[in-house]
Amino acid sequence: MSEFVKIARVEDIPPGERKYHEFDYETVIVLNVDGEFYCIADVCSHDDGPLEDGPVDGYSIECPRHGACFDVRTGAVLAFPATAPIPTYEVKVENGDIYIENLDD
Repeated sequence: MSEFVKIARVEDIPPGERKYHEFDYETVIVLNVDGEFYCIADVCSHDDGPLEDGPVDGYSIECPRHGACFDVRTGAVLAFPATAPIPTYEVKVENGDIYIENLDD
């Protein structure tokens, strides 16, 4: 069973916004898409570049380097040049607090 770490309050990440969280070996992005929270690895599977500043359109995030797109819900590739999905992580909201999987376990 995964352990979780609190990273923010719901009001800290309004719809359309994102928050970064650094673990020992990985950085993740938590995105608020229309009131739902999703957590993805901050890395494009095409060239290992960061997705942190990539534009979000609905459930799609675009890599600012070469335009690969990924579904923030599943990590699935939506546009080339990427061919492999990106990691996604579980998010839960309890009493207004946002928790994500603890990747330091």
